[in-house]
Amino acid sequence: MYLHLDQISVQYAAAARPAVQHVSLGLRRGQVGALIGPSGCGKTSLLRAVAGLERLKSGKVVLDQRTVSDAALGVHVDAEARRIGMVFQDYALFPHMTVAQNIAFGLHGQSAAAQRERVAQMLDLVGLGGAAKRYPHQLSGGQQQRIALARALAPQPSLLLMDEPFSSLDIDLRERLAQEVRAILKQTGTTALFVTHDQLEAFAVADVIGVMNHGQLEQWDEAYALYHRPATRFVASFVGHGVFAQAELVVGADGPQVRTPLGLLSDPIECPLPGNDGLCEVLLRADDIVHDDDSPVRAQIQAKAFRGSEFLYTLKLASGEQVLAHVPSHHDHAIGEWIGVRAEMDHVVTFPRLVA
Repeated sequence: MYLHLDQISVQYAAAARPAVQHVSLGLRRGQVGALIGPSGCGKTSLLRAVAGLERLKSGKVVLDQRTVSDAALGVHVDAEARRIGMVFQDYALFPHMTVAQNIAFGLHGQSAAAQRERVAQMLDLVGLGGAAKRYPHQLSGGQQQRIALARALAPQPSLLLMDEPFSSLDIDLRERLAQEVRAILKQTGTTALFVTHDQLEAFAVADVIGVMNHGQLEQWDEAYALYHRPATRFVASFVGHGVFAQAELVVGADGPQVRTPLGLLSDPIECPLPGNDGLCEVLLRADDIVHDDDSPVRAQIQAKAFRGSEFLYTLKLASGEQVLAHVPSHHDHAIGEWIGVRAEMDHVVTFPRLVA
């Protein structure tokens, strides 16, 4: 692994518990990783520990086969000696410097000609070749973020860290810039780790995503696995739209199946064992529930949210269970109406039933 975190913990002096607890993860060279989770879950503290801005309570950080932090051995390489680039939420551009001067800021030690050449390369890379002589206040938010990225990449850092890099932008610009940033990182072969509160942003940019909760890393995986194969109940509830319905594991001639309010469900690859007596809860995603007027299973529309091409329906089954469903928006049913639904699932994910 190019970046390897081995059981790292971070604790602030006044805090009762660690902000980061025994987190391990890895990134290969050129991979982009993202950390998501609720506010206060420790994702920014973890990023700061990788940057060298926080000392470890335990564990170690290895970057490009070099140990930059090791709590047991007392190793702590200062942030400025780690060759790490950083992009912040507020861009942190110097307002009194031109765009070219901002990008050249980290190129000390190079000749003036080499600096000019590198600045021109970076401006072309981020699509702002004509902005060299402008000042930050003369740029839009998206342009400022591109310049912040260019400045961070100019010294060819060993790792790029980004903390909520798009959060101050409007949603349309955020989505477009996220895709552009991924293309730039891939073009330059840059290994990067970033923090975001936006799941769709993480899905758009990252190769691998970590879900954090109370300082712990609950799952470090590709987006597809987080959504379809969540490792914990928290990941299942945090990523995407879904509900947990009471169910029971049954074993018949066709192998294990899960009996649910929507009928028997089976998974051709895996049907996780839920625990004692077969009692469990099954994760039902909104895209697992299909509107089908011919289905014998009926559900009453409790609420609906228009999403353009689709509605997100909140439905109540005759059994009293509540489920969510994505339904094409031309199926515009009234609240209180009963419609037919059925489950259409390739992945059946169960968890032990919670005891009240």
